[in-house]
Amino acid sequence: MDIRPIKAEADYERALRKVEELWDSAKGSPESDELDVLVTLIEAYEKEHYPIDLPDPIDAIKFRLEQKGEDLRSLIGVIGQRTRVYEVMRGDRPLSLNMIRSLHEKLGIPAEVLIQHAQRKVKVKQRRTPTRSSRDRRVGMRKSATPKPHA
Repeated sequence: MDIRPIKAEADYERALRKVEELWDSAKGSPESDELDVLVTLIEAYEKEHYPIDLPDPIDAIKFRLEQKGEDLRSLIGVIGQRTRVYEVMRGDRPLSLNMIRSLHEKLGIPAEVLIQHAQRKVKVKQRRTPTRSSRDRRVGMRKSATPKPHA
């Protein structure tokens, strides 16, 4: 068993190759023990050098519902009434601490995922440009609203 710390990318690649060799080793064998140690070292290296960002809380909720074959209606009573559910899922309202606890308990979503701020989608309001006919009506209304001089 020649195990060394993983300090560089070359060490990491070597450890991955060794894991492939040892993958089918019998449980309790020295090769299996070596595999366990290598996997632990690789996980530590990957955690430091290849961090994975946590998902957006709303995306995590949607994903979990999809996994369970459920839709947003199943959140009614978990995070509030129907209106509250849709406000939260649209990003109009943040998750409260009670909602986070309930989602964690009922859906098994890690609390650290739910605690983050949701990445709100910026809503761009479209400006309505008046049509020619509505503009003409307004201009006509202004003209008729002004008093006419007496002759």
